[in-house]
Amino acid sequence: MNGSVVTLDAVNGRINGKTAFKKPSVVESEDPISFENVNISAKYILDRTDHRPTIGIICGSGLGGLAELVESPDIFSYSDIPNFPVSTCPGHVGRLLVGKLGGISVIVMQGRFHSYEGYPLWKTALPVRVMKLVGINFLIATNAGGGLNKTFKVGDIMILKDHINLPGFSCQHPLRGPNDDRFGTRFFPVNDIYAKELRELAKQLASSLKLTEVVKEGIYTMVGGPNYETVAELKLLSLLGVDSVGMSTIPETLVAHHCGIKVFACSLITNLCVDDYETSLKPNHEEVVEVGKQRAEDLKDFVTLMVQKMAAME
Repeated sequence: MNGSVVTLDAVNGRINGKTAFKKPSVVESEDPISFENVNISAKYILDRTDHRPTIGIICGSGLGGLAELVESPDIFSYSDIPNFPVSTCPGHVGRLLVGKLGGISVIVMQGRFHSYEGYPLWKTALPVRVMKLVGINFLIATNAGGGLNKTFKVGDIMILKDHINLPGFSCQHPLRGPNDDRFGTRFFPVNDIYAKELRELAKQLASSLKLTEVVKEGIYTMVGGPNYETVAELKLLSLLGVDSVGMSTIPETLVAHHCGIKVFACSLITNLCVDDYETSLKPNHEEVVEVGKQRAEDLKDFVTLMVQKMAAME
């Protein structure tokens, strides 16, 4: 995405007793999301592992324990991967694991990136394009979400049926800027962004794991954060039909769908949204992480089965 930085340089010396300035100059910056730069990141990973994964997993807040499932992984710190951002959020370890999960080669992000960390949306989703060039065909994206649907309970798992991309309404989009057809077309449909076949598969697996009462389906939306939502904002989102709200996921799933990766996403309901002015309850990040730990074993079984069934679809 081409950008420019305007700089104002003072000229040494003075003219008529006043400081003189040069005309502001425009410095062209390198395109950080070019196919070539993404390929450098992908090649760095492929050159250092014998695994050739086709399924990617993104671990949300408090869900980094999913990475413990990966057998004998090759581990990459985000800071070591060329052109890769670095995770700064508590509960996000900040490393990439490539190995076997249930006998299937996978690549796992143990921690993701958020706009509130200061990253532009394209950068929060950059790892997904790296995954594409590594060879990923399926993506499982998890997040910690606030439950807005009154029937939800803390610890429920909500399958994303659809989303409302609030930042996108104002053109804050991970695909804003020049389009590279090597990743995908400029304009693309998203009515099937969360693949129906994968959603149906997830429901079947939930039944086999006796998680039917826990696994729900609904609409997710993303807000910017890092603050939790106001009561008025939650009331508005409820009117829009939102079931779960978080601060991530949509940039990644949009970019994945754009470049031809089949997407499955789910929210672990780690707190209930407070939409009542009279309550003293307050959501907090520690609660989010703790609920993730409590539901960890169920999620491990669920994700492992999803990976094995996805592999059988290829």
